[in-house]
Amino acid sequence: MSCPVTCAAWVRRGVARETPDKVRLSAEELKRLVGETLREDADGSDEEEHGQAAEDIMDVASGETVEPPQEDGDQEEVTEKLNDDELAEYGLDKYDEEENTDAVSLGDTLAGLTVYGSNERDPYVTIKDTEQYEQEDFLIKPSDNLIICGRVDKDHCSLEVHLYNHDEDSFYVHHDILLPAYPLSVEWLNFDPNPDESPGNYVAVGNMTPVIEVWDLDVVDSLEPVFSLGSKKEKKKKKKKGKKNSSTEGNQDGHTDAVLDLSWNKQNRNVLASASADNTVILWDMSTGKPAANLTLHMDKVQTLQFHPFETQTLVSGSYDKSAVLYDCRSPQDNHRIWRFSGQVERVTWNHFSPCNFLASTEDGFVYCLDARSDKPLFTLKAHNEEVSGLQLSSQIKGCLVTSSADKYVKIWDILGDKPSLIHSRDMKMGVLFCAACCPDLPFVYAFGGEREGLRVWDISSISAVNEVFGSRERLVAANTNSTTSSSFASSSSKSPEAGMES
Repeated sequence: MSCPVTCAAWVRRGVARETPDKVRLSAEELKRLVGETLREDADGSDEEEHGQAAEDIMDVASGETVEPPQEDGDQEEVTEKLNDDELAEYGLDKYDEEENTDAVSLGDTLAGLTVYGSNERDPYVTIKDTEQYEQEDFLIKPSDNLIICGRVDKDHCSLEVHLYNHDEDSFYVHHDILLPAYPLSVEWLNFDPNPDESPGNYVAVGNMTPVIEVWDLDVVDSLEPVFSLGSKKEKKKKKKKGKKNSSTEGNQDGHTDAVLDLSWNKQNRNVLASASADNTVILWDMSTGKPAANLTLHMDKVQTLQFHPFETQTLVSGSYDKSAVLYDCRSPQDNHRIWRFSGQVERVTWNHFSPCNFLASTEDGFVYCLDARSDKPLFTLKAHNEEVSGLQLSSQIKGCLVTSSADKYVKIWDILGDKPSLIHSRDMKMGVLFCAACCPDLPFVYAFGGEREGLRVWDISSISAVNEVFGSRERLVAANTNSTTSSSFASSSSKSPEAGMES
């Protein structure tokens, strides 16, 4: 049975708690559940008694002969006769008279036996029991990464938390969380709205409802999110066609349709951006749980968005209206730039090694590299035959781009010098591919989700062609501080008109 993985995200090493908490029932809840179980058992036993009586009545009614019960004296005689026959057959009546000359005392038998308090202390017991294995698998080591993915089964949806250890070659589901609706996007964040708490380990989930749920990854068996953004309440008032509201207008309660993508602001940690099928982008203040701004520059569903890795105020989004919009979130209505493409925008991502550049992929298989200060693309690449659903730059290797597509292929590109060249292509045998994500700690390790085969992790350095091109290339780690080279490009480019890019 096909169980699609629709979205995925990595968690850095050392972030997750070594021993996650487990949700346990309180004494009152346990007492209530036990009481309900006992009542159900009592009702069941009463039904069985009534059922047996009914069967006896039916036997009599059907005319079957029922043998009368024997009297007590007759029953005792029969039992004694059976006992005598058994004693005679096996010689049990003379058992105590037999002499066993080979008998050894119990003390002599156990004299050389060494007894250990537990199997852990016994040097001869080397196989661990199931409980020990489970305890080891439950612990999260400093060298472990977590991979979060949204999974869709036939009768339910869930958020699976996988544990991946590259050195030990281990990869398994650590725990999962039941979701109320079809998952569409996941975004890791460490903001905790409780002012007394230190940075946490959370994941925001966008789904087919207007509500964004934020779950604690350090809690296992949780039944509800830590907090939610928005509500399922439908809005009666519809926006007028063609009207573009400012960031302070629009829906003040949240989205009115499915949440298609999420992006967390790493500099301003309480801000989360969401893209929705209601044609809007909302900037959420997670400290209050309410929208801080509503961006309405798109005319169709907003499919993708991403905050700049260094600049707090800069955001880019892509839409079904075949456009990408670059915002200065301080005044998005006045300071923005719009690019037009030949197809719907599927993914956008910033180049963290060239802070003025970002990439955009479309439904017709193209990948564009754009300079935020320019109208024309730096390059246009026909990457796939169908929509490019995954667009991921390596976390540490400059110029290494990995794309995935609905055409079932993953492709590895070298885009250094704005001259893209194909390094390797592979059919993943996963059907249509929905998502791709690069490990933040391991620059050649990627996770992919598709319509079948679950979540798959691929170390692309196992390909000889990849090693030849990228193996000797210097590894760089993007800093989390503002860069002087990307200090103000959004505001300098915001007054330019729309730039057309038809292919």
